[in-house]
Amino acid sequence: MIVVDDDPMICQAMSLILTDYSDGRIIVASTATGGAEAVKLANDMHPDVVLMDIAMPGMDGIETTRRLRALPHPPHVLMLTSLSPSNTVERAVEAGAEGFVSKTDAPGDIIRRVLGVCDDAPQFNTASQRQLITGLHAQRPTSRRDEARALLDALPEREREAVILAAEGFTNAQIAARMFISERTAKAHLSNAADKLSMGRVQMARLVERADLPARP
Repeated sequence: MIVVDDDPMICQAMSLILTDYSDGRIIVASTATGGAEAVKLANDMHPDVVLMDIAMPGMDGIETTRRLRALPHPPHVLMLTSLSPSNTVERAVEAGAEGFVSKTDAPGDIIRRVLGVCDDAPQFNTASQRQLITGLHAQRPTSRRDEARALLDALPEREREAVILAAEGFTNAQIAARMFISERTAKAHLSNAADKLSMGRVQMARLVERADLPARP
């Protein structure tokens, strides 16, 4: 494996921990103090695992991870960190990281995570799990809103307008009056929209609610 950290002392300490406490199960083939160096070493040496620092000058650990995972023989990547800034875990996972290791974790925990990731088992410590779950919960309302808006935007303009008015509580007659169409046409717009969305009137009203559309002038 390869250890990457912009602090040579951290590289040395982690190498000693991994070598001395693993009973020969882990071999640190090399260390690197920068992203570009890490990518070159990984391309040349084909390590099974790279232990990757996040906060590095120049190419940070997340961008380095992305490049490592794009190699012909991509290594498993565990992020090595002492801090977890907002969105770090999510960004690292998107780049291809398969787990997090804290610089303050016990040697046995670090070794267990390195060996575990080799068996394709994600390795997230408690702090990284918590941040990932928090991020997912924070994103869910936005994701649902965007999905609802996309469904409404896929409707023809007049059908969309009729659905929004119905969601605001207007009757078919009131919708017809506001849209300057006949009540029969208003009903047709709502029926067509319901068919396309596979929803009833109540479901369409909830869809509009989820979309949280900007107030109309």
